[in-house]
Amino acid sequence: MKRTFTFLSIIAVIFFTVLSFNASSATAAEEGYYTKIVDYTFIQPYAVIPARDDVTIIDSRPMKRRFNNGHIPGAISLPDSSFKKMTDMLPADKAAMLIFYCGGEKCMLSHKSAYKAGALGYTNIHVYAAGYPDWIAKGNLGSVSAAYVQNAIEKDKAVVVDARPAKRKYAKGHVPGAISIPNSNFDKLTHMLPADKQMQLVFYCGGMKCPLSVKSAYKALDLGYTDVKVFQGGYPEWVNAYGKGAMGLAPYEEANNSTGSAIAVGEDGDTITLASFSTIMANDRNSIHLIDVRDLSEFDTGSMQGAINIPVEELVDRVAELPTDKPIVFVCSTGARSGEAYDIVKLEKEEMAVFFLDAEITYHPDGNYELAANN
Repeated sequence: MKRTFTFLSIIAVIFFTVLSFNASSATAAEEGYYTKIVDYTFIQPYAVIPARDDVTIIDSRPMKRRFNNGHIPGAISLPDSSFKKMTDMLPADKAAMLIFYCGGEKCMLSHKSAYKAGALGYTNIHVYAAGYPDWIAKGNLGSVSAAYVQNAIEKDKAVVVDARPAKRKYAKGHVPGAISIPNSNFDKLTHMLPADKQMQLVFYCGGMKCPLSVKSAYKALDLGYTDVKVFQGGYPEWVNAYGKGAMGLAPYEEANNSTGSAIAVGEDGDTITLASFSTIMANDRNSIHLIDVRDLSEFDTGSMQGAINIPVEELVDRVAELPTDKPIVFVCSTGARSGEAYDIVKLEKEEMAVFFLDAEITYHPDGNYELAANN
């Protein structure tokens, strides 16, 4: 009898344990927490600049009160309250990875948006529940919006720094009030930064695929500046929001040059026009040396067929290695780093026949690519 009682007791404990577990799970589901929670270790490889094409990181917080003032670089703003009106911002591919986040463990907005995305048929959804507070606590940079930058300039709250090449980019159009400190010359121009290390600095460059702003921002942190942000949307976002301002980009003028090649150069004699580049790549690829100056990690995910990789930050020490038998064309993702490469080489060897492609370039792993003119 005693043995039977013990057996029944064990069964009862198991039953109530299972019941309790199911009740707890039901409570969690009722509270709205999404099931696929990820941590910083998961999101960190995806939240990079240049922004990856295989993931969409989504900030579910209100745009004006939260996103504009600081968000994960590369993230898009899709507030949960406006989700149904902004679903066109989501990728067409329902199997594409989506990572939602908001204001931390107690913020339910990302969970709510994740369930809404699931209801639309998306199948690869994750929630970074620790959210933006955790991202900053881990020592990462926050990105701000064009509206934030405009307000900071108007109220003199920050020093805004253009990290693009001065002649190629800044001189042809920049955020009003921004100072020019090209990333390639950062160490030589630190005297232009404010003496007060607590003054807010906001760095920008050529958009989501341009890493110059991030690189310069971390250099500023290494110098001891304590309030450093990036405006990762950069000049393209500024143009979309407020226009080009007093200075726009000069149009290309095709012309012949003295290199003996069929290269048509831009107005300043330093760029190769998109039309000329496309013709050469299609019909006379062996007439140029093509050098991709992006970081190796970017190059490895896809470049142009026949291109060699020399990251722009290594180029200063490798100018002597460059071939001289044919013209060199530098490429990157936006024209910012390839313009830096041009400047670096011309300072060392003015006589060399070098050019760069000033364009937005999307690379594919199979060697194919798309070109789009910069605005």
